[in-house]
Amino acid sequence: MQGRRMLGAIGAAAVMTLALASCSSSSADGGDQPQTVFRVAFNQDVNHPQAQALISLSDELEARTDGAYALELYTDETLGDQAATIEQVQSGTIDFAMVAGSLLENFDSDFAVVNLPYLYESPEHQMSVLNDREIVGELYDAVLEDNIQVLAAYHGGVRNVYSSVGPVETPADLAGQKIRVIGSDTNVRMMELMGGVGTPMAQGEVYTAIQSGVLDGAENNPLIYSSLSHDEIAPYYSLTQHLMMPDYLIGSPAVWEALDEETRGVLQELLDESVDTELEAFSTAVDEATAAAEEAGATVNEVDIEAFREAVQPLHDERITTDVTRSIYDAIQAARG
Repeated sequence: MQGRRMLGAIGAAAVMTLALASCSSSSADGGDQPQTVFRVAFNQDVNHPQAQALISLSDELEARTDGAYALELYTDETLGDQAATIEQVQSGTIDFAMVAGSLLENFDSDFAVVNLPYLYESPEHQMSVLNDREIVGELYDAVLEDNIQVLAAYHGGVRNVYSSVGPVETPADLAGQKIRVIGSDTNVRMMELMGGVGTPMAQGEVYTAIQSGVLDGAENNPLIYSSLSHDEIAPYYSLTQHLMMPDYLIGSPAVWEALDEETRGVLQELLDESVDTELEAFSTAVDEATAAAEEAGATVNEVDIEAFREAVQPLHDERITTDVTRSIYDAIQAARG
C-alpha cells in the first residue's frame, strides 16, 4: 500500500543515523515536493491493532495531504522502551510515541485518575471519555510544560493476571506472588491491594524474569500474553479484568504547532477515526489471541471479580485528591450506561 513505511528491528547505528537526520524526504510520487515523515515509536509488533491503526492513518494522511506528510512506525521497542521514547519525544529526537497511560503519572500525578482499576464499564465507555477534551483537556494540558502533548487516547485492552504458580480466583491466591506491573505508584499499590507484590519492569524483560523465577507472573491483555509467548512460562490466565489502562499517542508540542492549520485539522480528524478503528480491531484480536493461548496450553479461568473490585476500592479514594481528579472521576462515572 502506498505510503506504508514499516521498520522492524534495525541496527543501533542506523537508529542513531535516523535520529540525527532530517525528517524530510522526497515525496511519494517521486516529485520535488519535500515530504515530512514523522517518526513514531511503538513497543509492540506490527500486527498489534494500534500499529495497524497507525499504518492506516499514515496512508490516509499521505493521501489527504498530497504526499506532504506520512508516518514512519518503529515497532518492537526498536527505539527503546516506552519510558525512553517519552524522553526522546521531549528532546525532539523522535516525533511521536505510543505510551502506557500510567507513565504520564510520573509527570503529573493527577493522571492516576484515569488509570484506576474497575473504572470503566466497557472499552467504548473508556474511549468516549478519554477523547472528550471537555472532560480530560485540563489534565492533558498539564504535561505541555513537560514538552509532552497528548494527541489521542487508545484502548489498550482489558488487563488480567497471569501466573506460573497456579490459577488466581481470589486476592488470597496472589499472596506473596511477584507480579510485573507497568511502572507507577498507582499500579504498584493496585497490585498490593489485589493481594500480590507489584514489581515494575520493562516489557522486554518479563519473559526471562518469569522463566527464571524472579517474577511469578504479570498482568496484561490477551494480545500481549499470547504474542510475547508468556503463555509458555505462566500458563494460568485469570480473568480479573481489573484494569483498562489507556495508551496515548504523544508528541512534542513543537511538532504540532509547526503544522499549518489545515494539516492539523486533517491529522486530528484522522486521529479521531483511528481511535474507532483500533477499538474494533482490538476486540477481534483479543478473541484470536485467547484462542491461540489456550491452544498453546494456557488455562483461562474466571475469578471472583467482586472480591477484587472491593479490594482495590481504597485506591480510588487515595488517588482522588484534587479538584481536577474529582471532576474527571465524577464525569467518568456520570458517563456510565
